[in-house]
Amino acid sequence: MAAPHAVVGVEAGSRETELPESDPATGEVKRPQFGTRFLTDPRQVFQHNAWDNVEWTEEQEASAKKKVLENSQPLPTEKQEEYEGRANEYWNDFYTIHENRFFKDRHWLFTEFPELAPQCSLNNDSHPQVSGADDSQQDSLEREQRIDVAALSLTDDDAPGSSATYRILEVGCGVGNTVFPILKTNNDPGLFVYCCDFSSTAVELVKTNPEYDPGRCLAFVHDLSDVEANYPVHDGTLDVIVLIFVLSALHPDKMQASIRRLARLLKPGGVMLLRDYGRYDMAQLRFKKGRCLSENFYVRGDGTRVYFFTQDELHEMFTEAGLEKVQNLVDRRLQVNRGKQLTMYRVWIQCKYRKAPVQPAKTEGSPLCGRRHPT
Repeated sequence: MAAPHAVVGVEAGSRETELPESDPATGEVKRPQFGTRFLTDPRQVFQHNAWDNVEWTEEQEASAKKKVLENSQPLPTEKQEEYEGRANEYWNDFYTIHENRFFKDRHWLFTEFPELAPQCSLNNDSHPQVSGADDSQQDSLEREQRIDVAALSLTDDDAPGSSATYRILEVGCGVGNTVFPILKTNNDPGLFVYCCDFSSTAVELVKTNPEYDPGRCLAFVHDLSDVEANYPVHDGTLDVIVLIFVLSALHPDKMQASIRRLARLLKPGGVMLLRDYGRYDMAQLRFKKGRCLSENFYVRGDGTRVYFFTQDELHEMFTEAGLEKVQNLVDRRLQVNRGKQLTMYRVWIQCKYRKAPVQPAKTEGSPLCGRRHPT
């Protein structure tokens, strides 16, 4: 096992923040392509803020497993039910206290998830195609399907995003640290972004942000775990669904049904993007006794909860929902606090799963059928 790769740092044992790097010549924030900085000489560990794919020793892995096992005694059932019942209250309190000061905008988004601004093509290498699909044929097919879905539109012509040709939904939008970079970067006139959060406080912060544009975005309150609740879009109409450090906040028993419900919203060829906590991440190892709710599921000091995934768990969830794998990788990175001379091993998982495109029907007697015309 190894340690974590690219992009997001996390505040001491809880949520994801960012460690951007700047170009010394221009001052602009930049980010190297995934997996390009390797620590070959341990003496150089404090030369950079982070290192990619840092391998763990057997002793480190054994120590992590032991730490998790020591703190795995679950809280009493009544306490677990309390945290479940008051989840909305805890998240509202979190955003009331921190407002928009806790997270930073995710500058890594378009490197790892170019699907959020496909016209920019910032990093084609991080967007592999489904195996077996010809690139040009796949692109043509997806363009046709986008046009077909757009032509159908929504039932209500006045509904937000009804005339859009590229629709993105972010679930668990928080205060907009993904939504606003998308709106800034993706200048597609046919773009419309839907974003929702369990916390009404967070959604209100998004709506009152000066960058919020009701003509290109709709923020709304929604409980991802309530699979009976309606979304403001019809099934089969979304190009992209984004889940960034949100699925881990649900009770494990509710995750599969939630993914299945979201998958219904994707159009054929649409993709679901996820980034979340991986097993033995630093945040998991920092939990003390009395914080475990169930296996690999914990409650923080502020009452919010977090689960730590494996690749196999997520793969099973997505495929059970009828999606096919495009990417499922462990994002292992060693983060460094050069001022305090501290090292922090982070483990995240990044996934892309696609709803199968509708294949064009083959015409009987056509060359596609392998028949030769008589001469």
